[in-house]
This record gives sequence, C-alpha cells and structure tokens, in this order.
Amino acid sequence: MKISPYGSWKSPVSSKLVTTSGVGLLEVKVDINKERTDDVYWTEIHFEEKGRYVVCSANKQTGKIQEWTPSGFNARTTVHEYGGGDFFVYDGAVYFSNFEDQVLYVQRSPSAKPEPVTVTSRKWRYADGVFSSQTGFIYCVREDHEVVERGEAKECVNTLVAINPQTKEQTVLAHGADFYSHPRVSPDGKQICWFQWNHPNMPWDSTEVWVACIDETGAALKTQKKVAGSQESAIEPGWTSDNKLLYVSDRSEWWNLYLVASDDDHVNVLPVPAELAGPQWTFGKTAYVADPAGSSNILLAQNYELGLVNMQTKEYTKLDTGFLYNRCLALTATGDAYFIGSSETSFPCVVRLNMNTKEKKVIKESVKNPVESGYISMPSFITWDTTEGDKSHGIFYPPQNKDFQAPEGTLPPLLVRAHGGPTGHYLANIDLKLQYFTSRGFAVLLVNYRGSTGLGRTYRHRLRRMWGIFDVDDCCTGVEYLVKQGKVDPNKVCIDGGSAGGYTTLACLTFRDTFKAGASHYGIGDIEALVADSHKFESHYEGNLMCPISEDGGKTMRERSPIHYTDCLSCPIALFQGDEDKIVLPNQSDMMYKAVKEKGLPTLYLLFEGEQHGFRKSENIQAALDAEFYFFGKVLGFELADETVKYKIDNLD
Repeated sequence: MKISPYGSWKSPVSSKLVTTSGVGLLEVKVDINKERTDDVYWTEIHFEEKGRYVVCSANKQTGKIQEWTPSGFNARTTVHEYGGGDFFVYDGAVYFSNFEDQVLYVQRSPSAKPEPVTVTSRKWRYADGVFSSQTGFIYCVREDHEVVERGEAKECVNTLVAINPQTKEQTVLAHGADFYSHPRVSPDGKQICWFQWNHPNMPWDSTEVWVACIDETGAALKTQKKVAGSQESAIEPGWTSDNKLLYVSDRSEWWNLYLVASDDDHVNVLPVPAELAGPQWTFGKTAYVADPAGSSNILLAQNYELGLVNMQTKEYTKLDTGFLYNRCLALTATGDAYFIGSSETSFPCVVRLNMNTKEKKVIKESVKNPVESGYISMPSFITWDTTEGDKSHGIFYPPQNKDFQAPEGTLPPLLVRAHGGPTGHYLANIDLKLQYFTSRGFAVLLVNYRGSTGLGRTYRHRLRRMWGIFDVDDCCTGVEYLVKQGKVDPNKVCIDGGSAGGYTTLACLTFRDTFKAGASHYGIGDIEALVADSHKFESHYEGNLMCPISEDGGKTMRERSPIHYTDCLSCPIALFQGDEDKIVLPNQSDMMYKAVKEKGLPTLYLLFEGEQHGFRKSENIQAALDAEFYFFGKVLGFELADETVKYKIDNLD
C-alpha cells in the first residue's frame, strides 16, 4: 500500500467508467392485458447515445432482452418539464411520448416503426398514460402550449383527456385545475380516478383526489371529489381488484395508503411511521400495486421495503428481496412482481420476484460491477444538532482506496453535497460519481437537510419560508459535526449541488465562511430572476419557500439571492450549466460566473450544448465530473494523480 496525501490517490473509478459501464434505469411496466404476462418493460437512459431514453423488454420464458425505441426516437415526455410517465404497454404494444416532437406514438413490436397516435401539428405534450381494454381509449395528462403562443393564456393549460387511438380524436375529461396527475381506470373500466392541485401549491402541499364514471364514448360523467385536500397531500390514487378507491395521503404525518370504504370512511390500511410515496416531481410513480389476479393483496414499498398487505385482514408480510431500496413496482396476474432494486453494494437493477415460490431473478443490471470492493466506500447514517433546536440527517462516506493510505496525522478533504428539489432525499445507493471522489481520498457527506422528504410531513414542511437559511444551516452544522468528530480537515471543505442544491451551494459560499470552494450545477443565484422566468409547474414554488413577491415586493428573495451579495464571496466557485435548460435558465450561471470572475476569485464555467436540466450526454457527465475534481485540486493545492485533461480556471491560470 502506497503512502500518498488525501485527494492524490490514483483511482480506477474514472469519469468514463461512470457513463460507459452502464445505463440509467427508470420506470418498470407490465402489460395490463392479462393474456400477456411473460414480458416486463422498462426505460433505460443511454448515456453514450446523448442521453436517449429507450424502452426495453425481457421475456420470462426465454430471458431475451430487446430494445424497442428505434434510432431517431427518444421515449421521453416534457410535461411539467420534468417529465416521467413516458410510456405504457397494452396487448404487446408500447405507447410512448417522443422527446423531439412530444407526439404520442405506438410501436407494435421491437422491429416495427412507431406510428403517431396523436396529431403531429399541435404543440401538445402527453404523460402518465393508461389504456382501457373496456373502452379502447387512452387516458392521460395533456399539456397545451399552443394557448400561450396564440396569446390566449399566460401559461400552458393542463387537462385530462381520453384519446381514441384509431381516429386520434380527443375528449377532455377534466379541466379547470392548474395540474393533473395519475389517471387510473378501474378494473371494470367504469370509473377513472386522478389527483389535481392548483397554484400556489405543489403536489406535496395540498391536493385533491377525484373520481368520475366513464361512458362508452370515453367521456367522464358524475365527477366527484373524494379527498378535499385542505393542507393534505393526497396522491397516487388507484384501485383494488374489486374496484374500490385507494390513494396515498400524509394526513397522519406520513404518506400512508388509504382505502375508501365509503365517502365517510377512509381507512389507513397500514398506519406506520414510514413513507409509502415521495414528492411527485415526475409522473409515473408506482408506490403500490393491487393484485390484478383479484386477491385482496396490495404490493407496496414503505420506506422502500417491499411487502404485501392483505386488505381484508390488514396483515402485513415483508418480502425479502436482498435490496435496501425497492421502487417502481409492477405486478402480473400470474404472481410475478417486478421492481428496481438497489443498495449500498448493488447497482440498480430490474428484478423479478415470484410471489408464490419467492424465487428472485435479476433481469437487467444498470452497471456490471466494474470496480473491486476495495475501492468502494461504505456509508453510515448520521444525525447531528442544528439550529433552532432541530436535528439534521445525512449519509457519510469516508475515503476508500485499497492501494493507498494517507500520511499519519492527516485528515481527508470533505465534499458536502446538497440535493435538489429541495424536497429531494439522498439514499445510500452505490453511486460511481460519489465513489469517484472517495476513491481519490475525499470524504463525502450527503445532507438530508430540513425540507427533505422521507422523514415525514413536519420535517418536509420545515423549509417553508426558510429556504436559504435552514438548508444552509444544516450543511454548515454537518461540517462542524464531522470536524468535532475528527473525521475531516476543516481547511479543505468543499460543497456542490444541482438545481435547488446548486442554490444551497451558492448561498453557503456567499453567506457563510464554512467552505473553501464549491461547485454549482445548474444552480440559482438570483431568485427573483428565476421566478420571472419560471415554467408553470414551479411558478409559485419559490414564494412558498421564501416569501411571495406579493407580500414583500421581493425583499426576502433579494436578501437571500447570492448574486446581490458577491461582495461577501471569498472562495473559488465552479459552475456547470446546460444551454437548453428550461427550468433554471443559463442566465443564472452566466450572472454568477461574471460576478465571481470580476471579483478576481478563481472560477471555472462549463456551458454544455444540447443539455437540459441535468446532464444526460456521456461526454458532458464526464467533463463535469473531471472538471469539478480538477478545480478542487487546483484551488485546494493537492496534486492530482491522473491529470489527463486540464481546464481553464479564471484568475488562477
């Protein structure tokens, strides 16, 4: 074992390995036609194909995996800009939204050419679709952007629609609310449920669950509100096998599953202090599935633990999967459960679990484990005291590289990571982008600051009006905790984050002196400018997190915007941005870069062509990772072991 300073260790976890060793795994679906139960479908992100989304399938009998989405197509919707609910399956055919034109297509076999199901001349987007075998209609969320272009509305209009796939005719089922999600048809085909919400709420604030009858033309009749949603997040409605309404609500403090026994009797099926669902940033969530074979069982994952609950006896049975996290659930009528499983040692993979025999089989691995365990840092969950007498939470990863040891008496540099959302939540999944740092001698702290999900409604709402304060406090007190524990070097502490985490990063660097350097990935420096440019989904979000402009004229937002206080900056900053980002526009990074550069501080700025909110192209993911580490190495003054590419750092080179 070699003796070498922390941060200077040579590692096999290269940036190229991060993107070329596997794919991203997203949604998992099965065919709702009960005659077709041998195939499972999922979406992959192909980083080497410029981040293209590809629908894949595997046959249970043959084990053969097939790619469906042909070259020139990208199975990705942009409803709400964040997308999700990109595809669904019925009777052996895949229906998907195409990224380039946002048209809904059907593909009848892996080798078939996709055919448009919606007209190609409209600026409409589609998400979260389902097919009803009883009516022959597709039901989904539609987002109309033509109304803005024609000057008929200030923002796009969202509705629920029924689509006749034969004629392409569409019928609006529900309109008037600002947002709709999760349309699901009852097993007998006679009813449809969904949830909806209005400005200024987000779906984790206050929502409503609705139900309507469906006639033979696909139209909705006798619409009825089932959950009023007064300061209650009621989400992901669905049905039991005998056509009773289910939904997930946080009214008990935790997102638990509820059964509507009658209008006045909504039963908490499994009242435990655990989260069944998460923040609905994207469509297509599947936190639970009723048994399509007609039993009383519900397959669910509370706190990512896979289990069965019997709706009659309320008996719960844990299912041993061998994974710490189980998500994206699907269930066939023959008893095969499919999900994406992962853990601190297992990369995400599509898994089949036979409910009868308990036989488990990995169908598709996202990464063929390319790294020896001696280079993999193992996490520990930590909790520390923060401001206002509260606790904050995080996951700590120490440096780990079997080939190197640091000089005696030295401590490692620390990289603090602030997640996005800010209603995100870090999990202890193995992540090569994190191991890139730990295998080179960095310690990493993932902070689940106040406002994070997964810890109950009170903790999630703790950030209301306090964004830019409590999240910043928790990142800083997390550093103080580790320093007191003797885990890290207080003179070599960095921070990074993306989107809302990028804002937290910039706020920490501007308003505190805890950190010596930072990296903002598509982060926010000017909150008022963000509000002015915001897309519909988040157009009121910042007001809830700080203070609405209507109340104080933007005073709070200005006071918490780093761009107005660059005179307080005293440390280097790197910035990374996509030039097609519609959520956090490139002007946010542009402004911060110019301000930091003019002040004479070391700064690095990479603007990636053709990238949106989050980087999907392999070359850009690699560049962002290498450049960030290069930047930290140069400004903190340690020698890089594998410096193959140099990046220009203003005010330093």
